[in-house]
Amino acid sequence: MRGALPTYLRIAERLTRDIVAGRLRPGDRLPPERRMAADLGVTVTTLRKALAVLTERGLLDRRQGSGNTITAGDTGRGVYALFRLERPEGGGLPTADLLSVSLEDKPTDLPDLGSAVPQAWHMRRLRHLDGVPVAVEDIWLDARFPGRLAPETISESLYRSYRELLGLTIARAEDRLGAGPLPDWATSLLPGHAPGRVMALARRRAFDADGRPAEVSSTWFDPDRATYVARLP
Repeated sequence: MRGALPTYLRIAERLTRDIVAGRLRPGDRLPPERRMAADLGVTVTTLRKALAVLTERGLLDRRQGSGNTITAGDTGRGVYALFRLERPEGGGLPTADLLSVSLEDKPTDLPDLGSAVPQAWHMRRLRHLDGVPVAVEDIWLDARFPGRLAPETISESLYRSYRELLGLTIARAEDRLGAGPLPDWATSLLPGHAPGRVMALARRRAFDADGRPAEVSSTWFDPDRATYVARLP
């Protein structure tokens, strides 16, 4: 998959989301590393790289001879910390397929993106949870940031790509939930959904570190396959 995250980082993200969802709690001990690696179908070396990421995030206490214990660290440091869709039963590893990216003139009805620059990056993506397609995204990013977005350089973690390619850190986001018809361009991407079917819809404004709007997006998702989750501390 173009732009796919490394296997070790996918494992780290899955475990991070399990901790956020409460399926793994502070004080829980993970299975022995060799058994855990076998269950995940990876080498012990790959698993240990994933566990090192959790340790860096403060989510895991690794002590030789004592095993690996979950701690109450900073779950907000996960690659998908601002991704709010989960499987109905909770969790699920998010992945994304980039469908298109182009630099375009801003539509007249586009919400404020924080600058008078006349162009914006326009992207569309198909989102999955554990490999199951659950959502489509239509995204506009202000073109005021130096750098260029291209299909071959965009990771499936879009905010990580912003950071690496444009020097842009998304500091916070505001989501508004509602419903809306599935756009025509997306009907073939979510099996079983006819054109114009009303879907759950999340509209987002995302802001840079200075508090200026940088991105707006619309995410249509299948409520039978995904649910929107926001957890308070």
